[in-house]
Amino acid sequence: MPLVIAIDGPAASGKGTLARRIAQTLALPHLDTGLLYRAVGVRCLEDGLLDDEAASIAAARMLDLATLDPEALRGAEAGAAASVVAARPGVRAALFDLQRAFAARDGGAVLDGRDIGTVICPDAPVKLFVTAAPEVRAQRRFKELAARGSDQTLETVLADIRERDARDSGRASAPLVKAEDAVLLDTSKLDIEEAFAAAMWVVRVKTGGG
Repeated sequence: MPLVIAIDGPAASGKGTLARRIAQTLALPHLDTGLLYRAVGVRCLEDGLLDDEAASIAAARMLDLATLDPEALRGAEAGAAASVVAARPGVRAALFDLQRAFAARDGGAVLDGRDIGTVICPDAPVKLFVTAAPEVRAQRRFKELAARGSDQTLETVLADIRERDARDSGRASAPLVKAEDAVLLDTSKLDIEEAFAAAMWVVRVKTGGG
């Protein structure tokens, strides 16, 4: 069975950083599935159609992985728009095959998002659910945004984190939940090296290498 590593978790939990590093370490392709929803959300924002469900589904159907620009999709506005379109079943359905095809690559892949272990790759041999306290995640996101020149306050970022948590966990289609067989990794008190070591230990145990 291909080594598919599914990493889920809320915004700013550190799952993306871990996923990229794990993929690099294991020489596996990596897909940040959140970028797909950010791309759809940004397209709808640019067209003034964020409230138009049909437009968001059309944008999702036309999405091409080769055209994604991660740096252009990292802003707070893109994240908020992503959370809006990601709650729409039609958008999620339009992106389902794209994500499944990526996970089916020879040799395996690392995917991170909100529903990888529960919906996209329910049979993945390695599943992690990465989380952290909202205040910790807000502080991380605040520093990240400040480094990019954003003038958002910590209070605003925390409010956005909590709003996105509620939207992601409460949506009817593929809500953010921990898969029953996922290993919980709370990074609230861990730095990146400690979190990476913990994640790799899980990978080794799950794949019989530990």
